[in-house]
Amino acid sequence: MKIVTIVGARPQFIKASAVSRAIHEFNQRCSSGGRLKSKGRIQEILVHTGQHYDYLMDKVFFEELEIPNPNYHLGVGSASHAKQTGMMLERIEYVLEKERPKWVVVYGDTNSTLAGALVAAKLNIPVAHVEAGLRSYNRAMPEEINRLLTDHLSTLLFCPTAQAIRNLLKEGIKDVEREEVKNVGDVMYDSILYYSELAEKKSTILKDLSLIPPNSCRERFETVPYRTPNYYLVTLHRAENTDNPKRLKSILKALNEIGEETPVVLPLHPRTKKMIENYHLLRKTHRIRLVDPVSYLDMLTLERHSKAILTDSGGVQKEAYWLEVPCFTLRDETEWVETLNGGWNVLVGTETRKILEEVKKLEKRGPSKKRPGLFGDGKAGEKIVKAMEKYFY
Repeated sequence: MKIVTIVGARPQFIKASAVSRAIHEFNQRCSSGGRLKSKGRIQEILVHTGQHYDYLMDKVFFEELEIPNPNYHLGVGSASHAKQTGMMLERIEYVLEKERPKWVVVYGDTNSTLAGALVAAKLNIPVAHVEAGLRSYNRAMPEEINRLLTDHLSTLLFCPTAQAIRNLLKEGIKDVEREEVKNVGDVMYDSILYYSELAEKKSTILKDLSLIPPNSCRERFETVPYRTPNYYLVTLHRAENTDNPKRLKSILKALNEIGEETPVVLPLHPRTKKMIENYHLLRKTHRIRLVDPVSYLDMLTLERHSKAILTDSGGVQKEAYWLEVPCFTLRDETEWVETLNGGWNVLVGTETRKILEEVKKLEKRGPSKKRPGLFGDGKAGEKIVKAMEKYFY
C-alpha cells in the first residue's frame, strides 16, 4: 500500500516522525520470519511543500529526528495565503498524479494541510487527517479555516482527544461507529516520550545560553531531573499576534517587564523577527533574550527546565502540559481546552496588565491540581497505521 505524507512546517515534521516510525515498525513485522507479506507493507512517499525553509526551521528537524529526506521538495517558500496555497495545489497535484497513492496523510492546520487535502479530494484519493477535530471557533484565524475544510474533505479523521470527537459530531461528521472518526491520542505525545530522554543527553542549550550554574556537575545533569526554574521561555509566531502591531507591542512590553527580575528567552520565529523590525519594536525587547530558532531537542530541554512558558503555539501548550511546566497562552482562545483544567495552562490574551497579573499569581501558587492524562497512551502512530491498513484492505 502506497501512501503520500504531506508536510511543510516544523510541528508537522515532529508529528510525521511518529507515524513514519510506526510505518517502519509495521513493515518490519510484515517481514518477520523471512517471509515478505507484500500486501501488507506500506510504502511512504514524503512530500515537503517548503512552507518552512530556513535551516533552523526545517532541515535540522529532519536530521535530528532521523526522518528520511523528502522524496519531493516543492520549494514553495513564503508568500501570501492565496499565493502560497495556489502554488502548493499545482505542485502537489503533479506528485499525486504521478504516484497515485492509496492514501494521502496530512497533519494539523497549515496551508500545506489544506492544499494536500484539497488536491487529494479532487483526485478521489482518500485523505487521512491527523489531529482532526480541533476547534478554536475563531474564524479570523487562517488555521481554523484550514482545520474545518480539511476535516470535511477527509475519509479518516484521527482525533487526539475526546473533545475533538465531540466537535466533529456537532458538525455532522458521525462515522464513529465505522471508525472513520477515531480517538487515537496525540502523535506529539508519542514524539515527546520517544525524544525526551535523547534531548536530556544530547542538548547543550542550557549551558550554551548560561541558564544552568557554570559549576554544575555534568553527571548530575544527566542522571537527575535537573530543574533550574530561573527563566521564562516564550514562543510567538501566530499572525494574529505578530501582524498586529498593537498586540505585538503589548506582549513585548509584558515580557520586557518580566525580564526585569527573571530572564526571558525568546527563540525568534522568522515572521516575528521581521515584524519586530518592521514595526520598529526592537527597543521594546532590551530585557528579552532573543535567540535564533532552536532544534526540537533543544526546545524540549528549554521547555522542561523553564519556570513557565508563554506561548501562542498549540503544540507548545501541549508540550508544557506533558512536561508539567506551567503555561500562559498568549491568545483569547485555545483548541486545547483540556490543558486549562487544573491551572496548568491559563489564557492570558495579549494585554500587558493581564499577562503580568497571571504571571505574578503563578509565583504564589503554582498549578492547583494534579495533571490528568488526556492525550492517549503514546501509541497514536501505531493506531493510525493499523487503521489505514485495516480500512483499505
